[in-house]
Amino acid sequence: MKKRPLRVLLTGASGQVGTEIRRRAGHLEILAPTRAEFDLARPESLGSWLRLNRPQLIVNAGAYTAVDRAEDEEALAFRVNAEAVESLASFANKADIPLLQLSTDYVFDGTKTSPYLESDLPHPASAYGRSKAAGEVAARAARRHAILRLSWIFAAHGSNFVRTMLRLARERPLLRVVDDQIGGPTWAGHVADALLGWIDAFAAGREPASGTWHLGGTPHASWHGFAREVLGQAHRRGLIASLPTLEAIATHQFPARARRPANSRLDDTRTRDVLGLRPADWHQGLARTLDEIAHAERAAAG
Repeated sequence: MKKRPLRVLLTGASGQVGTEIRRRAGHLEILAPTRAEFDLARPESLGSWLRLNRPQLIVNAGAYTAVDRAEDEEALAFRVNAEAVESLASFANKADIPLLQLSTDYVFDGTKTSPYLESDLPHPASAYGRSKAAGEVAARAARRHAILRLSWIFAAHGSNFVRTMLRLARERPLLRVVDDQIGGPTWAGHVADALLGWIDAFAAGREPASGTWHLGGTPHASWHGFAREVLGQAHRRGLIASLPTLEAIATHQFPARARRPANSRLDDTRTRDVLGLRPADWHQGLARTLDEIAHAERAAAG
């Protein structure tokens, strides 16, 4: 008898990582409820859906990600990013299934001068960061869990820096981009590959040990350096007619409601050594992202 595919609950299925997972997960039974069916902002309502549908593994890619707005909506950010995770972890324990939780570099304040290790204590500097750090604590209540910290996610879909740079480059002759925040741009497709590798190992009876893992793109870059590469590759593909002037500025010259980490570098040595993941060169992910955008725009133009 043919073995039934693993039944996986995927929250945030229409987001950047969620979309990439669904594209690659033909061998899985992906449960992707709508917000009306499964609203992370209403943690108390999640249990009934979970008991009815009984997933065999949970990937929590859903989150409140409005970093600046979270300063005024901290209670909502905590409901989605922490209290909902408590509900997921509680069900995971009762059902004895794994919970895979996506987290962020924003759990750190960015004051460390070297890349952050998984063992470094979180010290968030924003409401969003505090809510995600609380979500990590909630996820660890699940006996079987994996917390994957990410930084600077981008894809051909959704709201992200790459798409913003393309839009602004078509509208303005001058772009001013912060040059004193350093991180690892990370293609959502690489994150999806990592998560599916973890899921496939679990399905094959080789479940990795529970813990926290770092996954970030290489090489590290500033937002300004990342923007320069985005615009250069976009121009070569004809996505922008001309290159705008790109001016490097300091963080204090671009005021934002929430404080961003100056250092968002995540050391992923342990992830590569233990999970066997190869380093993710964001240049390759960027090329695939821009190729996809170019293809979609050509198709839309007929």
